[in-house]
Amino acid sequence: MKSHGRSTTKRTGGRRRTTHKKRKHELGNSPTETTVGDKKLKVVETRGGNTKVRAIESDTATVATGDGETVSTTIENVAENDADPNYVRRNIITKGAVIETPEGDARVTSRPGQDGQVNAVLVE
Repeated sequence: MKSHGRSTTKRTGGRRRTTHKKRKHELGNSPTETTVGDKKLKVVETRGGNTKVRAIESDTATVATGDGETVSTTIENVAENDADPNYVRRNIITKGAVIETPEGDARVTSRPGQDGQVNAVLVE
């Protein structure tokens, strides 16, 4: 389990003694790496009894064209991703990634691992 608690290493490299075990509010999850494929969603419980929809795989994107209209298109693959060069090879979609669609190349504006959907804007 990932922990967002204080590091056990000091700036100097010395060890810091733990005062308590991991607390539930300090725990986190691994990032959801949304890939190109048949639509697959996962509902995750969050703090306060709320839920979050994560996109595990997605094959469609809502693309905003230049004239103020939106079109639902299919995602062919990931063209570039500034977050990590390996994400392009593995077809992982994150915010800021450029995806190839029948409409043309589009930059992702949503966070698919957090929202559960892929929204994008056409790139000139």
